[in-house]
Amino acid sequence: MRVPADNKCHRILPIGFIDPDQQISGIDRYQPNSSIISWNIALNFKTINAMTKWNFDASHSEVTFKVKHMMIANVTGAFGKVMVNATSDDDQFSNPKISFTADMKSISTGDEKRDGHLQSADFFDTDKFAEMKFVGQTYSNGKLVGDLTIKGVTKSVELNVEEGGNGKDPWGNYRLGFTLSGKINRKDFGLEWNALLETGGVLVSDEVKINGEIQLVKAA
Repeated sequence: MRVPADNKCHRILPIGFIDPDQQISGIDRYQPNSSIISWNIALNFKTINAMTKWNFDASHSEVTFKVKHMMIANVTGAFGKVMVNATSDDDQFSNPKISFTADMKSISTGDEKRDGHLQSADFFDTDKFAEMKFVGQTYSNGKLVGDLTIKGVTKSVELNVEEGGNGKDPWGNYRLGFTLSGKINRKDFGLEWNALLETGGVLVSDEVKINGEIQLVKAA
């Protein structure tokens, strides 16, 4: 260990503070150095603002689901009102933070009577539970893991992510595209209603396939 030439014991002070033994006119002992602190705050603020925000392009996106009807064919439904929130460390979507909500009353399967049944207490009970929510926790190697909340029940789910590419549109907006896919068991979320068939099967499958086609636009 090196010893100062004056053989004195020197204090080690936090960055931005003045040594009380220093004779500096007009500065109190242990007074913070405002210029250094301001510089540190500005640097941290710049780092925080370096995060890239993405806007959801609802007109070029969709979130759909499929269930088996009578165990013989799929019926497809969609959510007409969806909002996606996304940020990342850079333009390449590094370390993304993703969440989305769907308005459960915007559900559509192409049949008003069926849509009304899905919104009833037999299924989503949309008068009490107006939204479906997903909050991403981790994204790595094409897998997005997060918490999905339906009808007040939250479960961890894994979605497959296929990155479609990126580029600028004719108006200079930088875009990213993704395809999301996964499956859940509806009974895990309290969606228990069903009806038995004479053949021994059930009217509606427990497994629900989820698909999303998502476009994001870099915020100005």
